[in-house]
Formats: sequence, C-alpha cells, structure tokens
Amino acid sequence: MADESDLTGATPRRRPKPDVLEIGGRRLKPATLMMGHGFDPALSEGSLKPPIFLTSTFVFENAAAGKRHFEGVTGKRPGGAEGLVYSRFNGPNQEILEDRLSIWEDAEDALSFSSGMSAIATLLLAFVQPGDVVVHSGPLYAATETLIARILGRFGVTWLDFPAGATEAEIAAVVEQARAKGRVPLIYLESPANPTNALVDVQAVARVRDASFPADQRPPIAIDNTFLGPLWQNPLKHGADLSVYSLTKYAGGHSDLVAGGITGSKELINTIRMLRNTIGTITDPNTAWMLLRSLETLELRMTRAGENADKVCRFLRDHPKVESVGYLGFLEEGGPKSEYEARQADIYRRHCTGAGSTFSLYLKGGERESFAFLDALKIAHLAVSLGGTETLASAPAAMTHLSVPPERKAALGIGDNLVRISIGVEDPDDLIADFDQALQAV
Repeated sequence: MADESDLTGATPRRRPKPDVLEIGGRRLKPATLMMGHGFDPALSEGSLKPPIFLTSTFVFENAAAGKRHFEGVTGKRPGGAEGLVYSRFNGPNQEILEDRLSIWEDAEDALSFSSGMSAIATLLLAFVQPGDVVVHSGPLYAATETLIARILGRFGVTWLDFPAGATEAEIAAVVEQARAKGRVPLIYLESPANPTNALVDVQAVARVRDASFPADQRPPIAIDNTFLGPLWQNPLKHGADLSVYSLTKYAGGHSDLVAGGITGSKELINTIRMLRNTIGTITDPNTAWMLLRSLETLELRMTRAGENADKVCRFLRDHPKVESVGYLGFLEEGGPKSEYEARQADIYRRHCTGAGSTFSLYLKGGERESFAFLDALKIAHLAVSLGGTETLASAPAAMTHLSVPPERKAALGIGDNLVRISIGVEDPDDLIADFDQALQAV
C-alpha cells in the first residue's frame, strides 16, 4: 500500500542548480535567502526574478510522463507525483513562495492560500470530524471564532477555550474537560490574541498536550502567528506543530493583496495539502509573485514599524486621556507587576524577540471617545487589518468583533474604549503629532 504522502500531489521540481543555504559553514539568514531561494533563472530564460506563470494547466513532455504523474498522485507508484499538472494544485510562483515561507521559521514545509481564513478553514477541515471538540485560546479573530462555533457547529463540532493568559493548570483543566466530551482533533492558538494582545504560553500548552494524550493520539497544536511572525516569534521552536499566517499582513505588508500561509512538518503539511488540492484554496500566481516581492523587504519593514511603535506607545502611555496601552514592549520593563502581568512578561521573554507594531489602546471613556479619536485622525487611516506600510486604527468592539456576543466581549476585555492600532513605517514624530491632535478632540 502506498504511503499517505504519495497521495498528496506534492510535486518536486527539476532544478539544474541546487539552492545555496550556507557558505563556508555559515548558514545564510532568511533576509539573504529571500533574494533568490527556490528559483533558478536558468528555468526562466535567465530572468533575474521569477516571472508570473499565468497558466491553468501544464504540458506533459509525453504521454508516458502524464501516466507517471498520475501514478504518483493516485499512489499506484511509490514516490509521489513529479512535475506540475494543474494550477489548483500548485505552480512555480506558489512553490517558490512556499520554499521561502518555510525558511523564516526553519520549517520542513509550507503551503500558501487565497486568504488567511482559507488557510484556517482548510486546516480545520483537514483535521476535524463531526462530534469532535476543538480546544482553543481566547479571544480569536472573530471570523475564526465564527468558523469554529457556527460553521463547524452545524456538523456537531463543539469547542472549549481558555483565556490567552491562562496558567498551565487552567489549560490542563480545559483540555481534560474537552477529552471528557469527545475526541480532541486540534488545539488552536492565537498569540498575541486579536485584539487584546494577550500572549499564550505555547510551551505550557505543549506540555499539557503531551501529558494528556497517548503519543499516537496527540492532537497537533496550531497557532495564528500573524501579529508577531515571522520576525518576532517562532512558535515552532516552542512546541507548536503548525504556524498559521494571514500573509495579507506583514508578509504582504503593503495592503494590496489577500493571502494566507501555513508552515510546519511535512507530515502535517501533506495532510492539509491533500484537502487544499481538492477544494482549491491555493493562492493565485499573481498574488504569490507579489508576496515574493514583499518578502524581500519584510525584515526592513517590520523592524522600522516596530521601532516606530515603541516611540508612539511611550507617548500614548503618559497621555491624560489614555487609560492604558496594551503594548508588549512594556512587559520588558521593571517595576511592580500583577500576577497576570508577571506571567505575561515571562511568556514574552521565552517566546518573543520583539514587541511588534500592533497594540491595544484603551481610552478613558467608551464608544463616544473612541469614535471621536478615530474620526479626528489625519495620518493614520480608519481601516481594519494590520501590518501594512501605513498606520491603521479601528474599534474592534464596533467593527471586527461586532458579531461576538456582548457577554463574551466583556469576558475577553474587548470594550468600547478599545482602539486597535497598527503602526506603519511613516516618520514616528509625525505619527505622534497625529495621535496627539486626535486625543485633543476626545
């Protein structure tokens, strides 16, 4: 019987020139590899950059090659498929993109998708069966919560969650409760949480998972790494099995495309690939090409945005009309901390290499004050999303999380006075001037 990986449709490419991953024993950095990894100009008439391969299907060299490909796809021949056949499965642009995505987290493999939510939906559908109990952290992006609770709920899937800042004992209690209800196919995390910026202890989740399930029944741990990844957090090093992205955000980073990605082990990625091949949630060639362009400047953009956010947050924290600022960089500072803050600081030190550029601003007041602030902005744009070159601001309780029931929003700290801000690469003093004048309008 063929190995399951033989049925995935994975298509190794023919490359006259091997990739260079190290020089003189020095492993090359991701920022360097983004300039050419996974692409050989000899395959594209010497083009320095990959062309956009706008084709729906690929020509076989001969009939025997076509037969050999489908023998690999169907498992009649061991070794898997060879070459490309149809753009619902993959194409040159997507394969180069996936090679480069995996580099950032040193993952075995990666997949690209038509949106962040198509990545999440394909992931869930690949592992979840009717009657299962999904364990997840909270809050999640509202569309993810809707997908798990309402869409999968129609098929008998239920869920249990623990707050993002939960202790190991609290996580273990929820996992035990879920096991008592049914099969747990997946533990799904989001850290930092959207929109509160609360961190999940991925290492604690992994310890609970390993202690709670037999080795052959352990559910994979997947984490939405959009807010900090791939530059400021690498959850695959801390116990996660799959790292999920809205590539629309920092990876794309110019607010001009929509895409998603997943990185992880070949075994798990192949399971997801099989479903992606069937339902066609792959990213398109043009978007993949645009992402290749964006990945070349990812480190530069994220670094500048992170530096800007630190300056802006330090200004906002001391403003008389601001109640508090949920910025991860403040966790590094000394001084008295509550038990929760100390726990968050410990997670930050173990998991993160930077504070990011998206944060939660809590104004003194409620919806009226939040709206007044947002309406007065002149540089920052009133728009959802994050991780772009421009600064964006929105009111989650009234916008992205409006569909979340009021009692759940209250429990998760998503109040009417919360403004989510994503800092871009503008001049930081200009941004401070903009926020200052907008706060004066409150």
